[in-house]
Amino acid sequence: MVAKVRERLSVSKQTAQKFDSERFNLRKLNVLEVRKQYQIEITCRFAASENLSDDKNMNRAWENIKWNIKTSAKDILGLYELKQHKPWFDEECVHFLDQRKRAAMQWVQDPNQSIVDNLNSVRHEASRHFRKSES
Repeated sequence: MVAKVRERLSVSKQTAQKFDSERFNLRKLNVLEVRKQYQIEITCRFAASENLSDDKNMNRAWENIKWNIKTSAKDILGLYELKQHKPWFDEECVHFLDQRKRAAMQWVQDPNQSIVDNLNSVRHEASRHFRKSES
């Protein structure tokens, strides 16, 4: 039982890694000219592959179709580039954190209403900045 689970996990990891290798920039298909160019490219590739082979091997035919689509997408659309995420906790975040700690210490030492208002204001600003920085 454990061996079967491990085998399935390894197969699923290999499948996931296979799909991660090439991602195409499909958003370019929203542009009419690019979409037409992609359609023409695929049509030409399929027409050329039909002329080349009339064999009955189904696996080879599917591989040929997959290769035609991938090659056309890579040529016309290009590969999708993942966004480079910048670290959200930067020096400005450290400044807000220090400011919030100082306001909390003032409130502990002297809990009057103006210090409480200041603490709430600083907390609000720090929270707003942290939410903005994360996204």
